[in-house]
Amino acid sequence: MTSKLFLRPALALISVLSTSKSVLLNPDRNVPLNKLLRWTVYNHFCAGANKKEVSKTVADIKKIGYQGVILGYSKEIVLDHNEATSRDQSATSQYSDKCYEMVDEWKNGTLETLRMVGPGDFLAVKYEYPQSIISIQRLISFLRLTGAGPVSVDAMMAREPMPEAMAKAVDEICIATEKQGSRLWLDAEQQILQRGLDDWAIDIMRKHNKEETPIVYNTIQGYLKGSKANLDHHLTLAAQEGWTLGIKLVRGAYIEHETRSLIHDTQKDTDQSYDLIADTMLCRRMPTESKDLPFPNAALFLATHNAASAAKAITTHQNRLLANKPTIMLECGQIQGMADELSCELVSNYERALANSSAAKLTVPKAFKCMTWGTVAECMGYLHRRAIENRGAVERTQHMVTALRRELWRRIVG
Repeated sequence: MTSKLFLRPALALISVLSTSKSVLLNPDRNVPLNKLLRWTVYNHFCAGANKKEVSKTVADIKKIGYQGVILGYSKEIVLDHNEATSRDQSATSQYSDKCYEMVDEWKNGTLETLRMVGPGDFLAVKYEYPQSIISIQRLISFLRLTGAGPVSVDAMMAREPMPEAMAKAVDEICIATEKQGSRLWLDAEQQILQRGLDDWAIDIMRKHNKEETPIVYNTIQGYLKGSKANLDHHLTLAAQEGWTLGIKLVRGAYIEHETRSLIHDTQKDTDQSYDLIADTMLCRRMPTESKDLPFPNAALFLATHNAASAAKAITTHQNRLLANKPTIMLECGQIQGMADELSCELVSNYERALANSSAAKLTVPKAFKCMTWGTVAECMGYLHRRAIENRGAVERTQHMVTALRRELWRRIVG
C-alpha cells in the first residue's frame, strides 16, 4: 500500500467491486474472489461477516490489551428511484410502506450490532451515503440512500424534526444501549446533512444523556472552519439545559466530496483546529459569550491516527489530573488495521500505568479499536471510503514497511 504503482489500481478495483451489480464481481457469490479479498484486505480491516466471526475478532482485540471496541454495521440500504417507492401509489402518504420498512431494517441491524459488543464498548450509528457517488445532486436523482433511508435523510436535509418512525427507532436503540452498559456515537455527514444531524444529535443527547457519563456522542470534524463554533453551540446548550455532552473528535471524513470553502485552507490550520477543540474540552473552557455558565458534564473521544495530536491531548489531560485541576473523561481510538503503532503505544501506556498503581491508570486514556462488520460484499463500500479518506496516511506508511521488514528478519534470525 506504500506503492503508488499498486495503490491506485487497487483503489480503482475496490471502487468497481463496491458499485458493480455483476454476479461475477459480487464477492458474496464469487467464492475465489471472496477468498482473495479476505486474504488481502477484508480480514485486515473488517471484524467479520456474522456474529461468530465478530465475537472472535472483538475477543482477540481485547486480549491484546485494548480496553474496548467501536463496532458499526457496513450494510448500505439502496433505494432506486425507478422502483417508485419513495411515495405510495395512492399518493395518500408521503412515503411508501417500503420506506418505513427500511427504518425498521436499519433499527434491527443496529440492535443486532449492539448485541455484538459489551459494556463500555461503543455502537457506531450511521446515516451514511455511498461515497462513490460524487455530488449530492446525483445522489438525489439516483436516490441511493443508506442508513434509515429517505424518511430519515429527507428530514435531515431539510433540518426538520426527526420523523416519528425514526424517533421511536432511535429511542429504542438508546434505551437498549444504556441497559447493556454500552455507548453509541453518531457518525458525521457531509455538510448538506450535518446541520440537520447536529440538531437531531442534540435532541437525542438532551433526552438520554442524563448521567455523568454520556450514552450518546456526536461527531465534530476538525477540518471544518465552523467546527469550533459548533462545539461552542453544543457546550452552551448542554450547560444551559443540564445534560451531558459527548463528543467524538475527528479530523474529517469527506474532504474529497465536501464544499472546499468550508474546509480549512491548509493541513496546519486543520491540525490547529483539531488541537484547539480538544484543548477547549480538556481544559473545560466555555465560549466567551457563555463564560458565566458552568462547564457541563462532558466526555471526549479522540478519534485520530495523528500521533502528535494524541500526545498533545494526553499530556494536557495528564497534567491537569496531576495538578488536581478539573478536566473531563478522555478516550482514544483508531480504525482497525490502521495506525497500529499508535494504538499499541496507547495500550502499552495504559498497562504500565495499571501495573504501577490504580491511581496512575486514571491519568491514561483507554484505547479502543474501531471496526466494521458485514459480508465481504457489504464491506466493499466501507473499505473504498476508508481508503480514499486515509489515502494521505496510507502514502506515509513507508516507516511501517521498514518496521515490518526488520521484525520479519528478527524472527528469521532469532
